Amino acid sequence: MRWDNLTAPPVEGDPERAAPATPPLPLALPGAIARTFDTPEFAGMTFYEVQAKSILNRVPGQSRVPFEWTINPYRGCSHACVYCLGGDTPILMADGRTKPISEVEQGDRIYGTERRGAYRRYVVTTVLDKWSTVKAAYRVTLEDGTTLIASGDHRFLSERGWKHVTGAMHGGSRRPYLTTNNRLIGTGRFATGPKESPDYRRGYLCGMIRGAAHVGAFTYSYGVVHRFQLALVDDEALNRSERYLDAEGVATQRFSFTEASATRRAMAAIRTSKQRDIETITKLISWPAAPSDDWRLGFLAGIFDAEGSCSRGVLRISNSNDAILDQTTEALRRFGFSCVREDRGLPNRVRQIRLTGGLAARLRFFHLTDPTITRKRSIEGAALKHQTALGVVGIQPLGLELPLWDITTGTGDFIANGVVSHNCFARNTHTYLDLGSGADFDRKVIVKVNAGELVRRELAARTWRGAHVAMGTNVDCYQRAEGRYRLMPQIIAALRDFANPFSILTKGTLILRDLPLLREAAEATTVGISYSVGFVDEQLWRAVEPGTPHPRRRLDAVRALADAGFSVGVLMAPILPGLSDSDESIDATVSAIAAAGATSVTPLALHLRPGAREWYAQWLAREYPHLVPRYRELYRAGSYAPQAYQRELTARVRIAARRHGLHRGEPGDNRRAPEPPPPPAAEQLTLL
Repeated sequence: MRWDNLTAPPVEGDPERAAPATPPLPLALPGAIARTFDTPEFAGMTFYEVQAKSILNRVPGQSRVPFEWTINPYRGCSHACVYCLGGDTPILMADGRTKPISEVEQGDRIYGTERRGAYRRYVVTTVLDKWSTVKAAYRVTLEDGTTLIASGDHRFLSERGWKHVTGAMHGGSRRPYLTTNNRLIGTGRFATGPKESPDYRRGYLCGMIRGAAHVGAFTYSYGVVHRFQLALVDDEALNRSERYLDAEGVATQRFSFTEASATRRAMAAIRTSKQRDIETITKLISWPAAPSDDWRLGFLAGIFDAEGSCSRGVLRISNSNDAILDQTTEALRRFGFSCVREDRGLPNRVRQIRLTGGLAARLRFFHLTDPTITRKRSIEGAALKHQTALGVVGIQPLGLELPLWDITTGTGDFIANGVVSHNCFARNTHTYLDLGSGADFDRKVIVKVNAGELVRRELAARTWRGAHVAMGTNVDCYQRAEGRYRLMPQIIAALRDFANPFSILTKGTLILRDLPLLREAAEATTVGISYSVGFVDEQLWRAVEPGTPHPRRRLDAVRALADAGFSVGVLMAPILPGLSDSDESIDATVSAIAAAGATSVTPLALHLRPGAREWYAQWLAREYPHLVPRYRELYRAGSYAPQAYQRELTARVRIAARRHGLHRGEPGDNRRAPEPPPPPAAEQLTLL
């Protein structure tokens, strides 16, 4: 999106007044009023005025960002987005487990997908946002019995690309939609995890101790010694074993077994030498005459944690003991798994049981048995392939509206009950509104015209506890549309009147219009302000950000705010590889930031999410074709620049900051509050 500093909107009767727009409404904005304006700065732009249902968007407290609530008066995702799923839909988390979408929180690590070469592959990504709404619900049923509750606008990945749950071939509702001729992409429904029953715990201990521990009574010349010892590299399995033994009345002592070295990881261990404990453990790991299903599930989890591996797409369990191998094979077949026993000539008669059935079988094993070692459960890099059992067999309206949920991730998608599901953020948000992620992002703006009254109403609610509110963390609240709609004065005044702390991140100089209000608010509560200035080179600014205020004007605004008593931090973003990451550019930018009176600088390298990635690639190929190979190399693994590049960039900016005496302001009055934290990384794309 592009922004300009604007003056106040024209008064009633002005020849620049709004006129009804001719473009049709996007499908996702029923009831919106579309407007165009006859002023040069709004040429070619359409504003969709909506009556939002709420304005305070909650960011869960467990997330990694240090604020809990946001306000986005322009084109926010909280109610404009229409892609939602039922609250109990299981989402594949980065640790290999699942969690209902209603319980997923911002900052959680989950699986998404990225195309690499000929295949789309599973990659770990971060949840950037989460929200709920109430919509008409549909049930999508697949051949394997997978069911998904979703809104009609939700999109799933099929063998023919992304498709909405419902749509039409002709007319205003025309869009790609699912039919019973489609197959979805993924592994199919996730298995339900085990209950941590006494039998499950005993089965787990049997598998773990028989597979990896030493236990028994040993006779020496001086008498009988009872000993139990379990040493593991992975604390997760050691912690579970310790907890399960404690539940059975066996207290163990933890100690360091081996220190880490250049070639091996450290190992910790637990032990006990009490005769009573050894007798209890021996009884716990005895083979049951008629093992229950819970015991079998626990045993499979324990023996996998002790002796299992999963590498290059192959899950194996190794052992030399016939009884252990037989119990493992019997348990696997009990739950419908197919496996083969292999004698690969390993030392000490070690043989292996290999699970067959591909990724779907591996995921089912992990979810059904729940082994605890996370690193063994990773599927990162695995290719998504068509599963014949994922054909769509039914799409039924439920005839009622239900609470539905959606999340935003770094890859633009996530895995919902075994199939690939779409989501949105920043520039890509527009595709959910049936607007393009390229020029539409610059030319079509969603405006929550009732933002001011909503803020007052929600701040006055008895349940509101006066939490800090962050603004500008998704879309700039002082973008060019603010010059006409004047939503921020109403919002700031409400926050002032309720003495509610808040912070603003912007790159618009229009914030100076509201300086008197900000001063008043700072007398009543904590106010934090941050500016975004990625570089100061004028030629680069004209090429990259022609619609934004000049960087020097932004720094003038930083100086004005600092002179007014505010502690202003600067987000140095986006730093563009090959364009603004040279030592000269960094030094000039940091020097100008320091001279403007900023109290801190936070560098962020450009990253490219789906939607923004395609838009930026077209712009780069047109304006700087010689840089295309470098970007292809830097971003070949996904949306982010390599960690090594990011660390180097941060170090260089820190050195420049020290050289120019840039440091954080001392805590003092409300106006000198710490600057708001850097926004989610998608903000870097918004800046373009």
